[in-house]
Amino acid sequence: MRKAIHPAYGPVVFRDRAANHAFLTRSTMTSEKTIEWEDGNTYPVVDVEISNVSHPFYTGTARVLDTAGRVERFERRYGKRGGA
Repeated sequence: MRKAIHPAYGPVVFRDRAANHAFLTRSTMTSEKTIEWEDGNTYPVVDVEISNVSHPFYTGTARVLDTAGRVERFERRYGKRGGA
């Protein structure tokens, strides 16, 4: 491997502002902001909009669309497709 072409890979805290949840992991992302973690060390913190704690798929609040009902409603409004 060539030296000095890869970004630094180190510990980073990702913080989900919507759910008030943070987790420590390793990443190449950096930030000017820092946070003092539970172990007493200071790490760069990256704020994210959504994570597994606040995403509807992982929380079980995802809505399932009724595609069959939508197709039937469309056909009632505009009629069925005519044959060629």
